[in-house]
Amino acid sequence: MRKVARHLPSPIEERSDSSSAVPKAIGESLKIGDVARRLGVSASLVRAWERLGLARPARTNSKYRIYTKEDLKVLRRAVYLRRVQGLNAAAILRQLKREGLLSEGASQPAPDNTLLGHHLRRLRLQRGESLSTVAATVGVSIGFLSNVERSQSGASVSIMRRLAQYYGLNILDFFDPLEASGPRVRPKERKILEGGPGVQMELLASGKTTMEPHLFRIEPEAGSGESYEHEGEEFLYVIRGQLRITLEDQEYLLQAGDSFYFRSQTPHHWSNPGETTALILWVNTPPTF
Repeated sequence: MRKVARHLPSPIEERSDSSSAVPKAIGESLKIGDVARRLGVSASLVRAWERLGLARPARTNSKYRIYTKEDLKVLRRAVYLRRVQGLNAAAILRQLKREGLLSEGASQPAPDNTLLGHHLRRLRLQRGESLSTVAATVGVSIGFLSNVERSQSGASVSIMRRLAQYYGLNILDFFDPLEASGPRVRPKERKILEGGPGVQMELLASGKTTMEPHLFRIEPEAGSGESYEHEGEEFLYVIRGQLRITLEDQEYLLQAGDSFYFRSQTPHHWSNPGETTALILWVNTPPTF
């Protein structure tokens, strides 16, 4: 009688688990590396766009990202808008919403943006001023300012700076202060503020201080928006990634390990020109940010 050879699983096959192993493609779904290769961009840029709400991949039990054909369609359009039309991440997000590829609920503001809108509305009403008056003075549209006050939209650092100057305040006055907890601030205790799409600012000190230290996380193509200025001096150190900063008409490209010092009265704006998240230690003194 002829024997039929049994297939014995290899050690690798024995260790595989269908709930955690992720094949290269699952039906019409792809891993992040496959998506990046198809789009011709880096995986870090895909992750950055995900944080902005351009894609919402599913997760396996082992937390692997799984992208669908619809995700790929949206991201392919985002690549086109970036490369051909030269749009930045915020403009891409707006355009995809206009085209119906993303819902209006995509990229909702962080909780502290709710505080921003609440404080801005309260300040305006206390002065008895209309949306049109404040919007015209600050240089934004009535609709945009209304969306910010209703926490339907975030505001860039430059716009928050103009609003702060209009109300005679600093940007941090728009948010609830970090309660003094002694000289040490643990990572989980940091207050995180949104500075527009792709910009997060973590407060590194509590209480009344003469310096105002932040940890900035700036996604690719995100930045401050238009130039702004204020009292004081600033020091920054690039921990990771790149930062392009312009002082009046002079542009500087900073790399990891570079430090930078300038007077805040000099009109300045900045952005991340790289394809990875930039991590910046940023200190203002006195606290006039």
